[in-house]
Amino acid sequence: LPRPTRGRMRIHCLENVDKALQFLKEQRVHLENVGSHDIVDGNHRLTLGLIWTIILRFQIQVIKIETEDNRETRSAKDALLLWCQMKTAGYSEVNIQNFTTCWRDGLAFNALIHRHRPDLIEFNKLTRSNATHNLQQAFNIAEQSLGLTKLLDPEDVNTENPDEKSIITYVVSYYHYFSKMKALIVEGKRVGKVLENCVEAEKIVNRYEGLASDLLDWIEKTIAVISNQKFANSLTGVQQQLQAFTTYCTIEKPIKFQEKGNLEVLLFTIQSKLRANNQKPYVPHDGKLISDINKAWERLEKAEHERGVALRKELIRQEKLELLAQRFDHKTTMRQAWLNENQRLVSQDNFGYDLPAVEAAMKKHEAIEADIASYEDRIGVVVELAGEMEAEGYYDIRRILARKENILGQWGLLKELVVGRKARLEQNLALQKTFQDMVYMIDWMEDTQLLSQDFGKHLLEVDDLLQTHSLQEADISVQAERVETLNSAALKFTTLEGYQPCDPQVICNRVNHVSTCLEELKQLADKRHEDLEESRQLWAFFQELEESAVWIREKSSILGAQGYGKDVTSVLKLLQKHKTLAGELLAHRSLEQSFGAAGIQDHILEVKADWKNLEDQAALRLHHLQEALNASQFSTETDDLLAWLQDAYRLVSSEDFGHDEYSTRSLLKKHRDVSDAVDKHRSHVVALRQHLGALPTQYRDQEVRGAEQLYTEVVEVAVLRQQWLHDALAVYRMFSEVNACELWIDEKEQWLDKMEVPERLEDVEVVAHRFESLDQEMNSLMGRILDVNQIVQQLLDGGHPSSTEVRGCQDHLNSRWNQIVELVEQRKDHLDSVLRLQNYLLECTEIKSQIQDKRKAIDATQYAGSDLGGVLALQRRLSTMEGALSVLEPKLMHLQEEAEHLASAQPARAMEVLVPFEGISVEWEELKRTLQGCEDSLMVAGRLQSFIQDLDSFLTWLVQTQTSAASDQLPNTLEEAEKLINKHAALKEEIGRYEEDYERLQAVNELLETEEAPLPHAALQQWLQKLDVGWNKLLEMWESRREVLVQAHIFHLFLRDVKQAESFLNNQESALALVEVPTTVETVEAALRKHKDFTTTMELNLHRIKAVIEAGESLISQNNIYSDRIRQRVDALANEGMYIVPSLLLLLIQSQETERERKLACYRTSVSLATLLLQNKRPLQI
Repeated sequence: LPRPTRGRMRIHCLENVDKALQFLKEQRVHLENVGSHDIVDGNHRLTLGLIWTIILRFQIQVIKIETEDNRETRSAKDALLLWCQMKTAGYSEVNIQNFTTCWRDGLAFNALIHRHRPDLIEFNKLTRSNATHNLQQAFNIAEQSLGLTKLLDPEDVNTENPDEKSIITYVVSYYHYFSKMKALIVEGKRVGKVLENCVEAEKIVNRYEGLASDLLDWIEKTIAVISNQKFANSLTGVQQQLQAFTTYCTIEKPIKFQEKGNLEVLLFTIQSKLRANNQKPYVPHDGKLISDINKAWERLEKAEHERGVALRKELIRQEKLELLAQRFDHKTTMRQAWLNENQRLVSQDNFGYDLPAVEAAMKKHEAIEADIASYEDRIGVVVELAGEMEAEGYYDIRRILARKENILGQWGLLKELVVGRKARLEQNLALQKTFQDMVYMIDWMEDTQLLSQDFGKHLLEVDDLLQTHSLQEADISVQAERVETLNSAALKFTTLEGYQPCDPQVICNRVNHVSTCLEELKQLADKRHEDLEESRQLWAFFQELEESAVWIREKSSILGAQGYGKDVTSVLKLLQKHKTLAGELLAHRSLEQSFGAAGIQDHILEVKADWKNLEDQAALRLHHLQEALNASQFSTETDDLLAWLQDAYRLVSSEDFGHDEYSTRSLLKKHRDVSDAVDKHRSHVVALRQHLGALPTQYRDQEVRGAEQLYTEVVEVAVLRQQWLHDALAVYRMFSEVNACELWIDEKEQWLDKMEVPERLEDVEVVAHRFESLDQEMNSLMGRILDVNQIVQQLLDGGHPSSTEVRGCQDHLNSRWNQIVELVEQRKDHLDSVLRLQNYLLECTEIKSQIQDKRKAIDATQYAGSDLGGVLALQRRLSTMEGALSVLEPKLMHLQEEAEHLASAQPARAMEVLVPFEGISVEWEELKRTLQGCEDSLMVAGRLQSFIQDLDSFLTWLVQTQTSAASDQLPNTLEEAEKLINKHAALKEEIGRYEEDYERLQAVNELLETEEAPLPHAALQQWLQKLDVGWNKLLEMWESRREVLVQAHIFHLFLRDVKQAESFLNNQESALALVEVPTTVETVEAALRKHKDFTTTMELNLHRIKAVIEAGESLISQNNIYSDRIRQRVDALANEGMYIVPSLLLLLIQSQETERERKLACYRTSVSLATLLLQNKRPLQI
């Protein structure tokens, strides 16, 4: 409706009323003989009629009610009456048959309100007799509670003939209010349903995001857990971890895999719901896309694979550690028993109570020490095993280290016990030796004779006795020192702290006894010495005088002798005698002085002369004896050197090289001592040469060349013997090594001959571990054999006399070694073949189990229905399955190569090898066929999915396009009509573009019908039927809409022409209404021209109006949708055309009057001109 024109003038009122009437005409409201002048001029009948028409058009005509049986649809008044009857059907006192008398009692109004708002009225209390109250209550409640304007009063209704139109108008307000209330309720329900759909979609989205987050969190946590390479440090713990990992792979992971598939189905459901609700497609947040979940799942599977490999490696390592632990426990048990036994032995101190028993205990102790020293290597083996397990991180390493420390502690304790026992034994031995020496000393003191009463019968005998006694005293002094030493040594044992080999009181008693015996012996020796001295003085006094002379003469004769000895011994004896003589001379000199003191002067002079002569002879003889002594010593040294060299030569030239390694080592040690001694005697040879130069001339005829030559020979022979001894030692060492190697070879040959390769994989692995230890031992033995070969080569290169025997021994050892190596290789090959076969069979079992599991998984995921979620889940599972099979296929190739190799290597067990692989091949082929079937189903499912998506998109477009095509929007103007037609043409082009998609969907349907896979054909057929119906309906709707739009366009063209005609007519009327009579010639002529033009234009417009009327009639005959409005406009235009005829007559009369006025004006003009000319001519004539 256009905006009203402001103003209160009549023209403004007319314009506003025209706008309203024009709007009513556009709304197809039939107005008959109603103009704006009538309304403005206040024509009550027409005004009321117009108002009723407006009410009827906009309040009543829109009412459309279907009957209860849905067979008939009523509109306007009948519809309103039917609505009132339907709403008051349950009220017994209300019977509405019209809009007049049936409403007089007011119960009908109250029934309508009570039907929709029972809380406002208590209908049961109303009575038909109280009509005014009923009407007043209904009108007041409607106004106050419902907001309906009170159009009627009770008096207007409670009459004999109520106004039907007034009641209808008032009842219509009830209808519209309650219809609006119902529409609001329905709209609320629709909005609630939309909101419910949105909330449900949001819940599903939140559920998807929650499930996706939970799944991703589980994947990340699981990756973090299984990526942790820290395993339990025990075989049981690793086995439990492997079992837990297997449980995860078989139980926990499939559940999560199913959740992952459900997520994809849930996402598809979300997209479908949102698309069905015409909402924006849901796009998960970054990190929660299906691709992100798939990537996380791939990382999970990678971490799972790495976890499985690491667990198996750790299990093998723990099994090896368990074998080492068992070996360690066995060895520590043996070592523990041995240590306990030896500790028990060395903790016993039963050494005996005499020297032989203690010496026997010492020898036994030395044997124990040798045994313990030889056992140290075995203790070292235990330490090495513990170190190896500690380096490998054995889980029970504390117990291992504790046992090792216990063994080492007991070993150290045993060594301490051995050292302590040896110390105690040495103390006992030293004490017993001291006691034995004390016994010997007491026996000696008891055997010494100092109680004799023989003091000599002459001086010589007394001297002999004194000399004997002096010797005894010297022996006593020596023995006293020895006794002192023995006592000190014995007393030391009394001051020892801790262990004491004997009771200190016993030691003290023995020391006191020995000391007492010694004191008694000393006292006896002193007494006898005094007695012998007295006897000697007595006899010396008598004999000195007699002997002095004889002695001097005798000594003079002795000194006069010319002999100086022939050797060192004789010279030394003569020199000793000379010293004795010199001593005697000194003694006799003192005796001479004593004689002088006695006063025997003559005899003294004679003796002095003889004595002087004797001293001179003694000095000369001493000089000659010294020279003879030097010469004799030189000769003696030369002879001693020769004798020693001869002995050394005999030693170094000995043919004894020992009979074993120990004796040869002893001989070599002795030979080294001899060689050292020979080196030391080199200085003696040089000293002899120097000594020879210092001898007097008469003694220089002696030669030392023989000694020097013999010394050179001894040195050369010593060098040669040392080489021979080294060779002999090498030979014996080689023989010892050979014997040790052959003993080890014999032991291992017996073990290998008796060894039977087990069939169980665990036992085979144990034997394989033993062979690993055997390899280490063989490597060690190979080094020893290489040392033997090196020694033999050195002996052969040195030309050893036993080269043939050494070569034979070497060849025998090498042959034995080659035999044992060959035997070990055979056993290892056999063991490797058995181990390889067992591993092959185990791998066959595992792969077959995996194939069966995969096949079961594929069978469990077969597509058997029309569930699109199942199709998507199958697609995901099959993609995962293909990845798993791509990993499994190289294993099958490797397994086939292994089977062929084992079958060719072990023909006897070829069937045992090939049968499992044949079973695996059969399972593999079945798996591939099953997978191929699933892939075919997946391909068909993919086509179906694509087809359904395309179909869904096409149906969505179809519904939207149908909505656009079914639009009931009609154009209000020509421009809108042209726009709608253009828009409808564009819709046709869009339909043409989608026609190819429609044909393609039909073609895909035909292709899917040829597939043998189980497809939801029934659902597809229903959808396709809907598609065909929808497509055909769309085409029909488009054609129908096009027809409506064309008719609307033609109608608006007709309205344009009508408006132009009406405008023309209005202009003509205005022009005719403003016609004035001209008063001058010019105005007359202008009026004539204008009249002529107006007449021409009017004729043309009359033809146009006629054409418009004919076009309207044509549209009416064609049943245009605007036929009623066209009819109204045609009639109105025809009526206005009829009004133009009198105007034309009036125009003709006016034109005639104008013509007369023109002629009169022309006449008047001519008269005026003539008059003017006459007036102008008069002056000219003057």
